[in-house]
Amino acid sequence: MSTVNIIKNIHTLRVLVLHPRDKNAEVLLQQVTRIGCRAEALWPLPSELPEGADLVFVDITDTRSKHLEKLFGIGIKTRPTLIGIAGYESPSILQKLLDLHVDAVVTKPLQASGVLSSIVMARQIWKEFRRFERMVGKLKVKVENSQKIGQAKFILMRLHQISEEKAYEAIRSQAMSKRTTTVAIARAIINADGILETTSKKDENDEPAMRQFSPLSVR
Repeated sequence: MSTVNIIKNIHTLRVLVLHPRDKNAEVLLQQVTRIGCRAEALWPLPSELPEGADLVFVDITDTRSKHLEKLFGIGIKTRPTLIGIAGYESPSILQKLLDLHVDAVVTKPLQASGVLSSIVMARQIWKEFRRFERMVGKLKVKVENSQKIGQAKFILMRLHQISEEKAYEAIRSQAMSKRTTTVAIARAIINADGILETTSKKDENDEPAMRQFSPLSVR
């Protein structure tokens, strides 16, 4: 999503403010409401985030580290855009901001100016990070699938003394005839080979059966 769309859609955001109800929290809530966002304040920190929060402002102190990590850990799939509120810039606070992978930072005393720009920048960074996550996920799946097909080709080459090209053609032909993917056929071949190897270790007489293994028998 472009920056223009982020700015245009800001008023649709549900913003959560996790901060003691003091002057800083009031200033922040008022400005977020003026921007047009739906704002909600919670304190003390909840045991879990309310559903539907798009962006969260959270007070960062030298305490509550484990609680914040539980709420905003980098591995959480539903992690919202996160803006840290820092009272001072000590090494420990900066480290906590880094550990939480916040998308932006605002400092106390909070002022109306700067809130909008922080939200825009944080949303842009958050969306870019999610885009990179999806790209990495797709690449990971692609590599894993390629490894499975390679392993299956090696099994067929070993059992039938055929070339890599013919092994892949056998896999592809099976995938087409069974109306499935080459990866599914590769997994079936790997599983079948594993079963045959396990059986052969129990009974040496099973070696001929392994030699007769064919991709055509894969179900």
